Amino acid sequence: MDRKLRLAIAGAGLIGRAHWMRMVANSACELIGFADPFPSATALAAEAGVPLYPDLEALLAAARPDGVVLATPNALHVPGALACVAAGVPALVEKPVADSVAEAERLAAAVEASNVPVLVGHHRRHSAVLEAARETIAGGRLGKLVAVTASATLHKPDDYFETAWRRQKGGGPILINLVHEIDNLRALVGEIVEVQAFASHAARGFEVEDTVAINLRFANGALGTFMLSDAAASPRSWEQTSGENKAYDHHADQDCYIIAGTHGSLQVPTLRVLEYTGAASWFSPMVRSRVDMQETDPLARQLAHFCAVVRREVPPRVTVRDAMRTLAVTLAVAEAAHTGLRVAIPS
Repeated sequence: MDRKLRLAIAGAGLIGRAHWMRMVANSACELIGFADPFPSATALAAEAGVPLYPDLEALLAAARPDGVVLATPNALHVPGALACVAAGVPALVEKPVADSVAEAERLAAAVEASNVPVLVGHHRRHSAVLEAARETIAGGRLGKLVAVTASATLHKPDDYFETAWRRQKGGGPILINLVHEIDNLRALVGEIVEVQAFASHAARGFEVEDTVAINLRFANGALGTFMLSDAAASPRSWEQTSGENKAYDHHADQDCYIIAGTHGSLQVPTLRVLEYTGAASWFSPMVRSRVDMQETDPLARQLAHFCAVVRREVPPRVTVRDAMRTLAVTLAVAEAAHTGLRVAIPS
């Protein structure tokens, strides 16, 4: 297929704009329309020079795109993806893939029955940092994985919470932020099979949590701890350490993950390695080095991958079932924080 792919975007908010800007820079595709019922979408469609449709169904019927990016609110992810599957149109659906595991299962079954590819937008899977870290770990350089120390400690400004739902149950950092981190850790370390958590709202006093301490058990036997807070004056989050999103204050010398094995440890995202050259012993010196990596834009790489998925050249890097596992772990953390119990993740 030599012609440009005709892609559409459902949802004309910040993430919809971000996807459009990557389409502008990608010679393999072009935007042919937005679908969004809100009047505020008119300006973005006019800026892009494309039609604006009142909803996804109207866009699918009138424009007949080759693929659709679903940058809609979370509750619309599954209905939108199902509409695309019914129309035979491949979709890139933003994360989280669904509001519940049951809804994600419903979508996964529809995708598998139709053979219409759906890519879930866990865009960090396309990060050069994550890929380099994953290759380092998979190559056995660290030995048998033992321990993970990770964090997403950041401080959201007061005006962030002027939107009421962000102060209420479901609007806290577990469901907004942790889903990204769980996906990262699954990609790096492997499947998570059990969680424990303590949550607090002492910093802001809202109904929703602002700080969570999490324990993780991995299928390979490694154990992990995760510190999550959107009220902590700390830059140890993926956004502020990786530098991949230029909107955030960047701390290039800081890390948010330390992954340790029996022979060495890896710090992410700086990709600093400490390892033994001989027998491992705390009396012996460790050698310091750094994994080479070429910086890239994960959203741009994700779009290039989606174009290949639309052309049926490659399978989706993140399938609905894969994303469903990330969602299940995230929801298990919320359950553990609420009940105080250890929660096993169904296999």
